[in-house]
Amino acid sequence: MKIRRALATAVAAAVTAPVVLLSVTPAFADTKPVTQTQNKQSKPTIKELEAAAAEAQKAYEEAVKARDKAQITVRRALEELSQDSHPLVIAANAAKQAAKDADTAKTAADKAVTEAQTALDALPADATEEQRTDAETALSEAEATAAAAATAKTAADTKATDAREAVSDARVEAVRVAGVADKALEDALAAKIAADAALAKAKKEAEEEVDEGEECEPENDLTAKVTGLPTELVAGTTTAFSLRVTNGSDRRLDEIITYVGVHATDKTGLKDTGKFFRLQWSSESSPKWKNVKDDYIDAVGALKPGARTDLKMRLTLDKATPAGNGVAFIAADFYNKDGSCGGTPGADMYEFDVKAAGSKPGKTEDAKPKPATTTKPGGNGSGHQPQGSTSGTPAKTGTDGSLAATGSSSATTSIALAGGAAVVLGAAAVFVVRRRKAGSEA
Repeated sequence: MKIRRALATAVAAAVTAPVVLLSVTPAFADTKPVTQTQNKQSKPTIKELEAAAAEAQKAYEEAVKARDKAQITVRRALEELSQDSHPLVIAANAAKQAAKDADTAKTAADKAVTEAQTALDALPADATEEQRTDAETALSEAEATAAAAATAKTAADTKATDAREAVSDARVEAVRVAGVADKALEDALAAKIAADAALAKAKKEAEEEVDEGEECEPENDLTAKVTGLPTELVAGTTTAFSLRVTNGSDRRLDEIITYVGVHATDKTGLKDTGKFFRLQWSSESSPKWKNVKDDYIDAVGALKPGARTDLKMRLTLDKATPAGNGVAFIAADFYNKDGSCGGTPGADMYEFDVKAAGSKPGKTEDAKPKPATTTKPGGNGSGHQPQGSTSGTPAKTGTDGSLAATGSSSATTSIALAGGAAVVLGAAAVFVVRRRKAGSEA
């Protein structure tokens, strides 16, 4: 829901980029670049993305089944390859035994060659020619047998290696099949995630387009008022105050969203010191202290006509908080079940000074709200005219570029250095930014 973030974003931008806020107009909000429209037309429809997501889901489910089947097949194949009864294992064992037998035969043949050579060498000098011929023949036959045994051993070793590798290849192939199934499942899951993400993104964009197209309206009778926030805060201390949201209208507001944004700088106005601040809230229905996230509280709930709710607030400043100035922006929005929305026309400002740790503030009073906008139609065509300080006149600058004395405190002056003088005026643009058709309300 766009309105949940509109106030927080717009008011924060009033400090960091007020020129952008003041440049926004209803005409700009309603006008979209031609290229953007063309891009939207070229995008697949939600129906097409739903069909793609359904196909991706189906493919993923099939991939899961295929993976599971492959795993069963692989386990069975590996178990069989571990058994001596498998044909490849039988062949490998036989080849291994043949290689062993060939090695034994070669060893015996080599021994016979050695013995024949020894017998030939041992013949006496007076040995007959026949004896010498018989010894030489025996050696030749032994050498031939040894050569044949060596050839047979080489062949048997090769066959044994091939048979062993066949078993190994079968195991690798089984695992490879499982790996292919795993990769197919991984790809199917990635495709499913991508399809689901594309569909979710398209739906979100469609919802945001609907939200942006809704006409929100200002509700002067919805008020948010702070009490108990002093004009001086000391670093290292915690300050308690309260925020009351009232529905002064004659209708029920289904959901209230309260904005509480605190912005601060050091004395130069050039350094943002917001990181040293911690803002918390609690209520009667939710007494546990909770940190304010993104500068808004959406747990207020509904308010009947004339009803109000009080939030307890506490602002803690770190001991390291530099002395300087700060401002709190307070506003409220509503959102109804029928799609209507709106809220306070602008954000009220509460200014305060920040004292260094250990300082003893003098007599202080509660900070007073300074309305930032009015709902009267302005001359710029936006339907809302920014106002200045509490006097209702625009803030003026002196010759040195600082804010002149127009009822603004030193906090406004310092904050203005960081965000420009439009900080005082910038909150007025909140209404313009968050309500796309503000101009049509005039």
